[in-house]
This record gives sequence, structure tokens and C-alpha cells, in this order.
Amino acid sequence: MPRALAKRSLNMLSSKAKAAPKLKYTAELGDLPRWNLKDLYPALDSRAFADDLAKAASECRSFSVAYKGKLDAFAKKDLGAGLLETIRRYEALEELLGRIMSYASLVYAENTADPERMKFYGDAQEKVTSASSDLLFFELELNRLDDELINKLTAGVLKSYRPWLEDIRKGKPYQLEDKLEQLFHEKSITGYGAWNRLFDETIANMRFLVDGEGLAIEPVLNLMQDPDAKTREKAAIAFGAGLKANLRIFTLITNTLAKDKEISDRWRGFQDVADARNLANRVEREVVNALVEAVRAAYPRLSHRYYRLKAAWFGKPALKHWDRNAPLPRVPAKTYQWEDARDIVLGAYEGFSPKMAHIARRFFDEHWIDAPVWPGKQPGAFAHPAVPSVHPYVLMNYQGKPRDVMTLAHELGHGVHQVLAGPNGALMAPTPLTLAETASVFGEMLTFRTLLLRTTNIAQRRAMLAAKVEDMLNTVVRQIAFYSFERKIHIERRSGELTAVRICDLWLAEQGESLGPAIEFGADYETYWAYIPHFVHSPFYVYAYAFGDCLVNSLYGVYQGAREGFAERYLAMLSAGGTKHHSELLAPFGLDARDSAFWQIGLKMIEEMIDDLEGMEPKA
Repeated sequence: MPRALAKRSLNMLSSKAKAAPKLKYTAELGDLPRWNLKDLYPALDSRAFADDLAKAASECRSFSVAYKGKLDAFAKKDLGAGLLETIRRYEALEELLGRIMSYASLVYAENTADPERMKFYGDAQEKVTSASSDLLFFELELNRLDDELINKLTAGVLKSYRPWLEDIRKGKPYQLEDKLEQLFHEKSITGYGAWNRLFDETIANMRFLVDGEGLAIEPVLNLMQDPDAKTREKAAIAFGAGLKANLRIFTLITNTLAKDKEISDRWRGFQDVADARNLANRVEREVVNALVEAVRAAYPRLSHRYYRLKAAWFGKPALKHWDRNAPLPRVPAKTYQWEDARDIVLGAYEGFSPKMAHIARRFFDEHWIDAPVWPGKQPGAFAHPAVPSVHPYVLMNYQGKPRDVMTLAHELGHGVHQVLAGPNGALMAPTPLTLAETASVFGEMLTFRTLLLRTTNIAQRRAMLAAKVEDMLNTVVRQIAFYSFERKIHIERRSGELTAVRICDLWLAEQGESLGPAIEFGADYETYWAYIPHFVHSPFYVYAYAFGDCLVNSLYGVYQGAREGFAERYLAMLSAGGTKHHSELLAPFGLDARDSAFWQIGLKMIEEMIDDLEGMEPKA
């Protein structure tokens, strides 16, 4: 599908749709909000949705008839005014298609186990893919226009679209003949799209048996962070057993998608398995390699060192893997009601920038957040940008843990970023994934620092600092370990299928190297690769988290050293959306990701937090 629509589809109520069940812990957490999708469409069976589907098919066909094979003439018409008209019409179609698929994706995310929603999403995806096939020619034909002509027009009448045109022309060496592009596009529904959907529905329908009760994935993962060690162990055993029972299907999905990607990469001429992702992220391979090498070299002084320290706090030579994210012993577990989480995050944002807080507050006031947990709901959390003419939506599975507060801060950071970038329009609002995590991680950091300043009890401060270090290790070390694991899978798949045993072995080797000797694996931990959605939906996405975290650590260091005017520069960076390269966006802060020393700044902040923890003597 067209690039802007494809970028939106990565992230991911009707009167007929089944209502969500009542939640037994609602009283403990307060009133958890449901989002209002009527800002997109009134209902699944609404006339507005059906009309827009028909309009999309009709207008995409009309667009093709009007412009296919004629862009060179339009580019030369009225000093390029003709081409400007076609781009604006194309952007309006991108907006329309994006609106349709945003609604279908969000309805489906509410309950991926509901047959009616499954059909609704599948039908919408099929019709949008069919309609957008009439648009495929446009970017391909634009790339065939003479470079000198494009340069002349982007200095004049097409100046406002210059970043978008430069972006798509970077893909020129990898584009195929029009018929092949159309074939790839149309078969995506029965190809990787179908395997993505199979993964989602398999995960959503899985139940993990804990104390005789079948739990969905989010509740069982939550139990793995319970203060009680026996509860964590039982949850981990159940989780591993559930993944192992379904390992055949996850192995097939992994092999099929890796092969599908290899075919696409080979036809397009990408050399490295991650080159397509790097191109989409507008980041050079050497920059990513520098990040990966810096993080891997830091394993001993970061993750190995921290988990050794945590094991000592637990009075053990090593931690079982279900203790890795456990709350510290002898520190009372705190549950945050929804209103408390809301006030904490908005307060942190307000202290940094009233404008940022104002935008974030709209998510609460205008029902842009869906927070409860229920069977069938898509696990995890996300901020979906929807389309610029509407607004983003945030999905949570809120359970009141401190990490849930940080997740709320994270996703609202995405949401603020998406709102600020929206005025760039459907073609240039989407941000490359490497920079898409900047606002989210920065929002987490603001919230963490706010909470830390409020806490005077040494045991609670240690627990908060430890939790933040663990989040950063999960964001940096763990994601680079994921990236390294993915590379091995995709490289080996070029020589043939991988068995489940081989995939599990590669997983254990990478996890062992990254986490260090103070973590012991057991209870089917070798199967945990199977539930990571990024491996399925967005190959090699994971390094963007590490990129974003290290970038934010560096930005926060600049902020601490010179706060005057920082918020304005920061919001300007977010407002740029996809209109600037990372080097342009970081220049006002004196930062350069091509410099190997840049990554050390971010890693040093994690190291200093571990230093602080080592200086805190745990209470008996």
C-alpha cells in the first residue's frame, strides 16, 4: 500500500459489537476510560463508513484514469502547478484510506477474538488494499521523473512537499516494475498480512492456566511482576507452557514471514536483512551498527552489573527469569488508581511545558484513551496516529502498577508527538520509527523524575530507581538483544527453514549474553521469543526503542544543563513530523547520532543510575 498508509498501519463502537465484560478490579483502579471512536465513524454498520469505502474505491479509480502515465506532462504544466494539484488530490486519498483503516484497526484491537470484528477488519483491509492498488503507480511514476525537473519544482511550486518527494526518491533504486509492485501489493492480504492476523488472533485467544484459572496474556504477564515469588513462578511456568504448546504455529509464522521478507528484499535489491527498515527509518546502516556495537559492548557494565546487584538484594547468587522484573523485597507494592496516574503524568508534562500538558489533557477529556483489560483485547499498549484531520488514540491495558503509569506517560508522549506533527498532512506527518520513540521516552523520563523528587523514603527511592533502571535496560539492552536475535533468524532463514529447537537455541544464546550470569533461565523460557509482536508486525523495529532511549538520555542531559528555551526547541522538533532527517532535528541541541560518542552519553546515564543504586544500602 502507499507509504503514508503503510506507516500508519504499523502502529496499531458499534451497536452490533459485543460489549466489554465488567472488570472485577474496576473499583480498585477507579473508572477506567473507554475511547470514543465516533470521531472516526458512528458504528461498524454506519452509512458513513460504507459511503467512504465506496468513495475510496471510486476516487482511487478516477485518480488512476486521470493521471496514470501522464505525470511528466502534469509536471511540466503551468510551471508544475499541474503536479501540485495531483499531489494534493493524492494526499486527500491517503487521508481517506487512512481514516477507514484507522477505524477498522481500532475496532479490531478492542476485541481480536470477536468474529464480527475480525470479519469487519478483514473486509476493510481487503477493500482498502484493492482501492489503493489504483494509487500504486503514483509514487513509482514520480520517481521516474527527471531529477533536474524535480529539483527545479521543489525549489518552487512544490517546495512544501520537498521532504516527502526526497523521501520517496530514496526508495527509487529498490522499486520494481509497476505490475510487480501491484502484485506485491495485492498479495499482501494473503501474504504477510494474513500471517500477522493469525499471530494476533492466536495470541489473543490463548489462555494460560494459573491456579486452575485460564488467564489471557496481559493478566499472566502482570502476575510475573507480582510481589509474591510463588505467584511469579506459577505465572512464568504457565506462560512458558502455553507458548510451548503453540510453538509449532509460532515457528511456522516466523519461518514464513522471514522467507516472505527475504523474497521481497531479494527482488528489490536490499543487501542486508535490515536495510529496508533502515531506509524506512531514514537512518544510515552505519549509525545503527554504531548503536548496536555500543550497547553490546556495554552489557557487562549495565545489565550484568545491575542483575548481579539485584540478586544480592534478593539474597541469591542469581535470579530466576521470573524475578528479573520483580519488585524489590520489603518494599510495599503500590497500586495507582487511574485518576492518580492521570494527575502524575499531566503534572510532569505541565512542569516541562504547559502546551505539552494541554495536548495530553485532551486525551483524557475528549475520550481518546481505552484503558481496561478484558479477554480478546490486543495486549500491550499503543498510540495510533489515525489521520491528521481527526486525532490519535491510545490503547492501554491498565492494571495500576507503577510501570503502567510509565506506560501511560510513554503512550501520551507518542500522542502529543502525533498531534503536533498532524499539521504536516497525511504525507509528512508520519515520523521515522527512530525518532517516533523520542517523545514517548522523554515523557517517561519527565514522569519518573517528578515521582522521584516527591519520594523521600530511601527504600521507596531505591525501588523507583531500580524500576527505572530496569525499564531502561528493557528499552536499550533487551531491544538490542532482540535485534541481534532477529538478525540471526533472518540470516539463517536464507539457507532454509529453522526448527523450533534452533530458534529457541538462538533466543537463549542471545538472552544469556545480554542479561548475564546473574539470570537463570527455566520453565520453558526458551519459547518466550514467540510472543514478541514486533518480530511479526515490524521486522527490526526494535532497535528504534534503543535509539530513542539513548537519544532521550542525551536530550535530557542537554535539558538539565540549559533549560532556557529547551521546551520550545523540543516541541519544534516534534512538530516537524517526517519533514526532517534526524541530523537536522538534533542539530539545534548540539547532538549528532553519527558520532560514536553520542551513544555513550545515553549509556552513561544508565550507568550513573546503577552507581546511585550501589550507593544505597538496602534496609534489613
